[in-house]
Amino acid sequence: MSRIYFDNAATTSLDPDVLEAMMPFLTEKFGNPSSIYSYGRETKMAIENARKTVAKILNAAPGEIFFTSGGTESTNTAVTAAIRDLGCKHIITSRIEHHATLHTVEHMEHFKHATLSYVRLTDKGHIDLAHLEELLAGNKERSLVTLMHANNEVGNLLKIKAVGELCKKYDAIFHSDTVQTVGHYPLNLKDINVHFINGAGHKFHGPKGVGILYVNENVRIKPHLHGGSQERNMRAGTENLYGIVGFAKALEIATERYEQDSQYIKGLKTYMAEKLQQNFPGVKFNGDTNGSSLYTVLNVSFPMNEKSDMLLFNLDMAGICVSGGSACTSGANAVSHVISAIYNGQATDMVPIRFSFSRHNTKEEIDTVLEKLKELV
Repeated sequence: MSRIYFDNAATTSLDPDVLEAMMPFLTEKFGNPSSIYSYGRETKMAIENARKTVAKILNAAPGEIFFTSGGTESTNTAVTAAIRDLGCKHIITSRIEHHATLHTVEHMEHFKHATLSYVRLTDKGHIDLAHLEELLAGNKERSLVTLMHANNEVGNLLKIKAVGELCKKYDAIFHSDTVQTVGHYPLNLKDINVHFINGAGHKFHGPKGVGILYVNENVRIKPHLHGGSQERNMRAGTENLYGIVGFAKALEIATERYEQDSQYIKGLKTYMAEKLQQNFPGVKFNGDTNGSSLYTVLNVSFPMNEKSDMLLFNLDMAGICVSGGSACTSGANAVSHVISAIYNGQATDMVPIRFSFSRHNTKEEIDTVLEKLKELV
């Protein structure tokens, strides 16, 4: 059975050109980058070239880019550092953040390292900027604002520049989880007042297990991991050499292809949304689907009935890969925390499905999925 893969927000397939760039470092260029002889020097140089490539694309300085194991480690590092090193005693976040953020800030609150506030959402699931300003103005102590650039489940985009300006006005530290936007949108970090952002290679046809943390040069933080001088004393442990090379190559390709790919993928999303509306009365889109939203993500709710109750499971049986929320909840039947927060817990009568697209998907695949949905719903 041929499978149809519509869960690209969870992970994308590895680009063959990325694999080709990684291969020498999986074979003959195997030196430890901390070694002083030629084997080590060539791998060290590969890492520094990758850093320069990433920095240039994001309009950052190479010294502001640190390689990590992915978005989750980067978020944990940023949140921990803001509390421990940058004097933040209050955290402002939202209830629709990725668990990498939510669980970290809850941990900070639980151990009384900081107080925690949640910013209100608009009816479409956007951050209420007026309430964010109220929370910033009403707190005497320095705040950390941690809000994701794009929601991984419904696709809503944050007004990242406006949030950055508010943080500047109130001397707050700003961390944005940009895992769904690095590699999908041009980001100019000199243009945004942000202290930390993160990225993950596997979201844009790069390898898994590698990410970045951008640390603005105006802040000084201590390491999250100890035991070695790697990453300029900021992250101990032998570097994920081939992952780092792959991350930079994937970001390079994604940047070159941005115009054509974003238009093509947006076309797929629009096509599917229109077809769903025509064929399924009672279908509902979650988030700001036609407004400020990721071109890669379409989150759809089908009315709950005996047939739709097992929809995720039945789609999987038919070889169609989708999720009910984030990758972390794929296959779980509980309504995701994001959908629950947007609808104030009133989302029990619907079955949300996230379809997320890449340049490898086609309209023919969408037609096949629609036919299958007609049988199942």
